[in-house]
Amino acid sequence: MIDEYTTFHLSIIYKNEDFIQDFYFEIWYTNKEDVRVLKKEIRTLVFDEELNIEAYKFEGIVQPFPNHFHDYYVIGLIESGKRQLVCNNAEFDLTAGDMLLLNPSDSHGCIQTDGGVLDYRALNISKDKMSELAAEITGNGGLPHFSENVLRDSGLSERFRRLHEMILNGSGEFEKEEILLILLSELIKLSGKPFLEHISRHAAPIERACRYMDEHYSEHITLDRLCEYSGLSKSTLLRSFSEARGVTPYRYLQTIRINKAKELLEQGTKPIDAALLAGFSDQSHFTNLFGTFIGMPPGTYSRIFRDKEKEN
Repeated sequence: MIDEYTTFHLSIIYKNEDFIQDFYFEIWYTNKEDVRVLKKEIRTLVFDEELNIEAYKFEGIVQPFPNHFHDYYVIGLIESGKRQLVCNNAEFDLTAGDMLLLNPSDSHGCIQTDGGVLDYRALNISKDKMSELAAEITGNGGLPHFSENVLRDSGLSERFRRLHEMILNGSGEFEKEEILLILLSELIKLSGKPFLEHISRHAAPIERACRYMDEHYSEHITLDRLCEYSGLSKSTLLRSFSEARGVTPYRYLQTIRINKAKELLEQGTKPIDAALLAGFSDQSHFTNLFGTFIGMPPGTYSRIFRDKEKEN
């Protein structure tokens, strides 16, 4: 029986010209002869320059993700583990085989519920790229809106997994683009409708507050200023904003800043500069928040794009 132990974390980053993997270990020991690995996390990120799409793969993840949103589409697949997802104020119990469809601005967060770990893979698709793909599929460039955030037993998981593996392995075959178009065609058929037909629940004052944060994210923003710009009292703004957006105004601002920092890192900006340009005055807070939202440190995320630039 062990009465005392010490824990420490070890993160090993492996990279080559195509991808980055971050191996995370939690180890505990009582003496030099008694060392055991409790858990291992592997987080892989690949940016496919041919498709202009990001592919993530998380293995052995226990990290909860707080309520947030993205300015791009996310198509994901739960491979193992059970999580509770809250998306646009609706709750879902996720299990292996479930596919996630997240539209830009869909607020969502999740937490592990089975005491185990999560294996998950996802594709991030920008609105510009989705518009291009939708034009190929539907004949017009309107953005689709996925009306269902979770698909079960859709029969599309194997096709998605095949596409994802081709991206991770750096395939240059045109089969990759073919599978992407077929997959999106099926997803739009099952759950999509034109984005402009989606009935917005956002009142005009809330839209004004959002627009102000979208345009002034790099500045010091106060609740008083948001109330002045929106024309609402503090209590009304907080209540109405949360109901309309699914997040508080401050979480909305944090997400806008993280998304901007992510964009700057992709352009080769150093993490410390990206933090300042995105409105973060505290580098440590930025690093922690970026890891909480994106799932890896900003330095790890930016490295793959710096390496790609060196190659070119």
